[in-house]
Amino acid sequence: MEKKQVLKEIFDFVKWFAVSFALLFILNRTVVINAQVVSPSMENTIMTNGRVIASRVAYRRNGPSRFDVIIFNDPDGLKSDPFVKRVIGLPGETVEIRDGLVYINGSDIPLDYSFVRSLYLGSHGPLLVPENGYFVLGDNRTNSHDSKDWTNPFVSRDEILGRVLITYFPRLGRVR
Repeated sequence: MEKKQVLKEIFDFVKWFAVSFALLFILNRTVVINAQVVSPSMENTIMTNGRVIASRVAYRRNGPSRFDVIIFNDPDGLKSDPFVKRVIGLPGETVEIRDGLVYINGSDIPLDYSFVRSLYLGSHGPLLVPENGYFVLGDNRTNSHDSKDWTNPFVSRDEILGRVLITYFPRLGRVR
């Protein structure tokens, strides 16, 4: 093979690699976000050190719904790594935890907790979720640092980076 041909093939490979890398970089900054959950706070939905992919465009029109799993920046601004938790309280709602069960707007019927690994054994609230705010909890409530613990208990819409869609490590699956 002549030298010119070899150089052309190397150049084509480098060009293909650079375009692929640039495309992945752009997608990761605009459409999806890849993150690692380093704590047991979302077990068994997302395992410790689990890797997830979230959609950055999921909430362009409407905000999160109850029970969505979201990725967001620390509401207290203490940690740089994003958090992953489940939306429990929506803007304008009153959230109260009584004996580990969550009640919305003074209801006598607690929210579904079938996905919860362990209940938080205490009580908290009632708290009024502000406009543009969300109350979030981990699924492993006794091992989750979340809205019940933070100085600022609400995640603002501006801090939300996306809706978690799938977990791909250590197991592959859709996040519900």
